[in-house]
Amino acid sequence: MTASHANDRPILQAAAGPNGGAQLGAAIPAIATDDAFDRIYRDHVRFVWRCVRRLGVDDSSVEDVVQDAFVVVHRRLGEFEGRSTTRTWLYGIVRRVVADHRRTRRRKPLHLVEHPHEETDVATTGDAHSDAERSEQVALMRRVLARLSDEKREVLVLADFEEMTMSEIAEATDTNPNTVASRLRAARREFEAALDDEMRVASCVEAAGTRRSRR
Repeated sequence: MTASHANDRPILQAAAGPNGGAQLGAAIPAIATDDAFDRIYRDHVRFVWRCVRRLGVDDSSVEDVVQDAFVVVHRRLGEFEGRSTTRTWLYGIVRRVVADHRRTRRRKPLHLVEHPHEETDVATTGDAHSDAERSEQVALMRRVLARLSDEKREVLVLADFEEMTMSEIAEATDTNPNTVASRLRAARREFEAALDDEMRVASCVEAAGTRRSRR
């Protein structure tokens, strides 16, 4: 992450959640029968969980989408030849599963689409104030990311959140490296502008609340 984004680190770290999807162990069907799949699942489930969430899948569907992704991983594991990193290969699967999920939701009547529930994967510290602040940071980060286009959000997530290289991102997204770099520059500008806007709105709301309480 560049120095210009260092101040956003608490917000980025808060987004990962306490276990990053470790609770999915019970949700994955009994398909983890070989050592290779077990190792990939154990080492990368948090990465897959974070990517699914940060690509805009709502809370109520994250677990199902992650499970679907690992079903594909298990089915295609024999095709992985190690020419790319495991994370690059996994992300190629994740982005297709997320795209399929979005298409399915768009085809559903509105009354059949579940509404996202409140944020539930924020680590608790036992300190009510700290927990509330962390939860607010997660919600803020997700609102800011939601304001980016899919393409820009994708490269920002992979570069600044997951710290993948330009070449890894280009391979994972099947995109020219120069295009990736251009999208990332634009995404960072829009992220910072959106973050400033969200912070300004939050400050105004807080100030208004303080004035009301003094009356």
